[in-house]
Amino acid sequence: MQTNRTTPSRLAKRAQYDEATIHPILDEALFCTVSYAIDGQPMAIPTAFARKDDKLYIHGSVGSHFIRSIERGAPVCITVMLADGLVLAKSAFHHSVNYRSVVIFANAEKVTDEAERMEALALITDHLIPGRWEDLRPTTDSEMRKTTVLSFALNEASAKLRTGGPNDDPEDEQLPTWAGVVPLKIVRQTPIPKEGDALLPLPDYLV
Repeated sequence: MQTNRTTPSRLAKRAQYDEATIHPILDEALFCTVSYAIDGQPMAIPTAFARKDDKLYIHGSVGSHFIRSIERGAPVCITVMLADGLVLAKSAFHHSVNYRSVVIFANAEKVTDEAERMEALALITDHLIPGRWEDLRPTTDSEMRKTTVLSFALNEASAKLRTGGPNDDPEDEQLPTWAGVVPLKIVRQTPIPKEGDALLPLPDYLV
């Protein structure tokens, strides 16, 4: 939804507010940064997350200062950013980055329903490693008591994107300096087994 807070002050034409743009960016990003303030002190914590429908979930220890600071509904700003390429122009001024980002303004809601809590933990696990949750031993009651799950509504969110090549000044076009885009991509590499587990078969979801 477009609000004063989700409207960029610069290059507003790059902003988009529809779920069809925002949700895929959240689903591709592995981590988010949760920003908040305590007594005027700004804080920013990167963490794993997952999305389902119009909610974003995170989790943490019940003893976490971060979690305890926001679980009662403190306002937060959540951001993700996917870097797709380095844009090299013929001048430093016009260098840029091709990216897809999302900014969310929300208030934390502590999840108390046990079924939703368990589902959120499964979503977060499978968001990082699809198929992993079903391969794990069941989560214990003790582990659940030590874990807080928070949700955030995606009502006030915006995406901002840049694509394409460099925008050089006309007078720089003929300069003998290479310009273009260096694509960037996160690539999962060959898994390294835990010592002692080298003979265990690699799960299909890691192949």
